[in-house]
Amino acid sequence: MDGRDLVRSVRVVGSVGAAQRLRTVKAAWRRRRADAEALPPRGPERARVPGPVREVEPGTGGGVIRFNRSELRILVAVNGAVFWGWDGAAPEPSYALLGRCPEADPRAVLEPDKDGGWRVVAERVTVVVSRHGAIEVRTPGGVTLRRDLPPRWWEPVGGGAARWMQRSEVPADARFFGLGGRASGPRLRAGTYRLWNTDPGRAFGPGDDPLYVTMPVQLVVSDAATHLVFHDTTWDGTVTLREGEEGAGSGHDRAGTSELRVEGGPLRCWVMVGTPARVLLAWASLTGAPALPPTWALGHHHARWGFGSEQEVRRIVSGYQERGLPLDAVHLDIDHLDEHQVFTVDQERFPKLPLLAEELRGDGIRLVSIVDPAVKAAEGNAVYDGGTAVDAFVRDASGQLVRGVAWPGEVVFPDFTHPRVREWWGGLYEERLTQGFSGFWHDMNEPTSFAAFGESTLPRSARHALEGRGGDHREAHNVYALGMARAAYDSLRELAPKERPFVFSRSGWAGMQRYGGTWSGDVATGWPGLRASLSLVLGLGLCGVPYSGPDVGGFDGSPSPELYLRWLQLGAYLPLFRTHASLRAGRREPWEFGADVLEHARVALVERRRLLPYFVTLAHLARRTGAPYVRPLWWNAPEDRALRDCEDAFLLGDGLLVAPVLDPGADRRAVQLPRGRWYDTVTEQVYEGPAQVLVDAPLSRIPVLARAGAVIPVRGDDGGLELEVWAPARGRSGGGLVVPDGGDGWDEPELERYVTRWKSRGKRLVVERAGEGGSSEPPYPVRVRGLGERSAQM
Repeated sequence: MDGRDLVRSVRVVGSVGAAQRLRTVKAAWRRRRADAEALPPRGPERARVPGPVREVEPGTGGGVIRFNRSELRILVAVNGAVFWGWDGAAPEPSYALLGRCPEADPRAVLEPDKDGGWRVVAERVTVVVSRHGAIEVRTPGGVTLRRDLPPRWWEPVGGGAARWMQRSEVPADARFFGLGGRASGPRLRAGTYRLWNTDPGRAFGPGDDPLYVTMPVQLVVSDAATHLVFHDTTWDGTVTLREGEEGAGSGHDRAGTSELRVEGGPLRCWVMVGTPARVLLAWASLTGAPALPPTWALGHHHARWGFGSEQEVRRIVSGYQERGLPLDAVHLDIDHLDEHQVFTVDQERFPKLPLLAEELRGDGIRLVSIVDPAVKAAEGNAVYDGGTAVDAFVRDASGQLVRGVAWPGEVVFPDFTHPRVREWWGGLYEERLTQGFSGFWHDMNEPTSFAAFGESTLPRSARHALEGRGGDHREAHNVYALGMARAAYDSLRELAPKERPFVFSRSGWAGMQRYGGTWSGDVATGWPGLRASLSLVLGLGLCGVPYSGPDVGGFDGSPSPELYLRWLQLGAYLPLFRTHASLRAGRREPWEFGADVLEHARVALVERRRLLPYFVTLAHLARRTGAPYVRPLWWNAPEDRALRDCEDAFLLGDGLLVAPVLDPGADRRAVQLPRGRWYDTVTEQVYEGPAQVLVDAPLSRIPVLARAGAVIPVRGDDGGLELEVWAPARGRSGGGLVVPDGGDGWDEPELERYVTRWKSRGKRLVVERAGEGGSSEPPYPVRVRGLGERSAQM
């Protein structure tokens, strides 16, 4: 125990809440003792590199290249993705793929290259392997996008998991994105980023790393092309990035570098090359299509740790209704549970919860329940007794239950890496459905176990099933929340087969989009927290998780009226639009911030409701293509370096550009525009890109611009679907996609394509639905904007 741990434990023991605090000290000691006994310190190690090529075995889509001290399996899949695995590692088993490994491309052939190396040439990519094990990924035109140097391993002399390191080089102009939810992004600067899902234990800001969702997924954008690289190992590790430097005319560029160090697991990698849209499509085809949320989940959610009774919930809902503010869901935190125990209800404070849920549902408002994985370790607790009966809980190396500390006190944790445990846990959601809940947010699932010192999670030596392979928490930690989300989603599909499950999770890993989304976690109240909120959503979208959002207003503290309003205005254009705060934070209801803020908030809330059909369309497109709702400005033009470096604005789909106000006191802001014509959606002022323009940003709104020619599905005054069309420039055309959705269920609505073009030598603008049988009139009302005085209803 070092000095810092001693000071921390003394502080915890001496603080208020002695019983729970003492548990955290005991838990920390138990964790340290368990790991010391089961995971002795690493002894002498042997370093290893592949060595020279010895022999080659061609196969479908690639083959196996054997070196003196390792072998490399390489495969090009039919979707264009490239896989390679060292030491014979295959694509499966994988928590990211989940049995979805695509077929090999029979057109891709392993053939000799110069200097004793080998190469695989495919339609979208060429992979070159040197005779000592360096791997280059090239465009079809021969431009190198990535060069992985020969890997290095450090193997314990007495046996055990080998540490490894992979160093890669990228073009000097390349920029890094991704690695899960990072508060300092979305563009990742030089530095070291940890791959270990972590509850920071406090409200976080841009400088805090790691956070709740980490993924070994990088999106690298350069002039030549975009590529996504995924190292498929769940073990703890770090990624150290260094951006390149161009030679400023000297011709001597310095490559950017990425150095990945991992404490164990296979060294295997997937790479996808192309445009950002093509890359995310390949990633979704590999790891699974994003879950489609029910339409109500794309509306406004209100939550708080502190809705301690049915009366309080009714008061808040009435406040929204009396003021005519849209509200689609109310979330209940741990204070609605019986002594914080999962899958229970405090009958004194919520005596008629199913009736409350039914009444709210009649008003178009759904109830969402928090679900934590920790189960109170007490006989008589139905969940504990049921889990004990099926041997559901994580055990240590000696076979004893691993006990930790969470909100209910002393707890145990289900092993979500076991199919039987997932099935048992998923069945427990029937109780939640009976109580009237329509959705679920998973919290504390990194997993978090309170500890006075050391890591606030399970012992690294804790044993897990890992789908029958067996292993410990070093391998299972990062996919723990993924297994919990899978258990809930799969079971809800059976328990309520006519409704799309709504699950979002604080923690997760690659592939989590299959089961739902995530939220920011405990983002700090303050302007830096507001900026971090946007970074997280953009970064997660580029890792294939399109549905996410922050705690509007920040989790802790009391935001100023200006900060609250600017956060709400940003949240209105993000996929998950939820106000939320901690027990000790200030209120988050719009009317708590004064009359002016209330009226401006009303505008943002009403606009979100008006744009609901657009969000529905974006959700369907995300499911079909993997494209995030919220996209960086460079999404359609990654070669534009000015856009590549812009982090304070975003595209919402292809039609809208949103420029939130992220600094106090601002009533104007600069916006970097992509190529084309853009309209201010309030004033209809026209701007031409590419350019940087100064736009008005009064306290009443944030700048939102529409792309000329865009067709945006919106909610009309009568509640029906309407097409908002932004006039293309004279002589040009435009268009957009619409997916009408009834709101729930599993029917696949037809994707409708609309085109806009000028006729009669630019005198008449027409909007038509394109189909196999030709063009036809739109079946919805059309409102054309951007014509100045000639804006008209059609």
